[in-house]
Amino acid sequence: MSLNTIALELVPPNVERGREQALEEARKVLECSAEAGLEGRIRHVMIPGMIEEDDDRPIEMKPKMDVLDFWSIIKPELSGVYGLCTQVTAFLDEAALRQRMTALSAAGFDGIAFVGVPRTMSDGEGSGVAPTDALSLFDGLVPNRGAILIPTRDGERGRFTFKCDRGATYGMTQLLYSDAIVGFLRDFAETTDHRPEILLSFGFVPKVESKVGLINWLIQDPGNAAVAEEQEFVKQLAATEPTEKRKLMVELYKRVIDGVGELGFPLSIHLEATYGVSTPAFATFAEMLDYWSPDKH
Repeated sequence: MSLNTIALELVPPNVERGREQALEEARKVLECSAEAGLEGRIRHVMIPGMIEEDDDRPIEMKPKMDVLDFWSIIKPELSGVYGLCTQVTAFLDEAALRQRMTALSAAGFDGIAFVGVPRTMSDGEGSGVAPTDALSLFDGLVPNRGAILIPTRDGERGRFTFKCDRGATYGMTQLLYSDAIVGFLRDFAETTDHRPEILLSFGFVPKVESKVGLINWLIQDPGNAAVAEEQEFVKQLAATEPTEKRKLMVELYKRVIDGVGELGFPLSIHLEATYGVSTPAFATFAEMLDYWSPDKH
């Protein structure tokens, strides 16, 4: 069962401003969608389950509202929109995780991507369930089970194949600032029969990125030349005037869509305004979706 959707990522607000900020965010989504001509076209909200990461995160990580609490506030505001989320599995045992999966499914989450430990820990650390085990454990409970896909990461083809073997039905890419995903999926298609749905992730880069560097930090992979190129592109986007910036993002989008479109993978689009929902971000997303959109094909 493919999602075939346009999903918008919304990060849960800090607990201190929870309800008020959650409602503000939902209303902003509706306003920006209407302005950009995307009214009614965003079918899912993708809510990441946030955990504390490295100390060097450019924006301080304060305690975040729980995914379910955030969803319960915004869902009534966003008519006809369903939920997707990421769930960290490594700190919950199987019984607790099953309880969580049941609650998320009942609340209207159509897809859950299982993620591992933060960068400060090694794979396998954490006393709970490994994400790859969760993919098969909950196949009867969660129809769309996702895995994170980072096409520039060393050894990713073997890693993603293993996740598909274990029951992943979709891969949600890291933010794409190059067309590396095209070569990755071409190789993947040649070496395996798996054809999971791919949620292609694109993120708007506002001017403030030049000062803060949050996107640069999110996609980092020290020593990886492919990622260094993507970081350069992010810097270029941050420093570019709005019209030219939109043109560069749309060109990248076209290269990715044209490249993966014929490979036999069901495709969805995942959009992210890393610094918050804004009119320029939605104007860019609308132009990208004018070229190709899962709801028009």
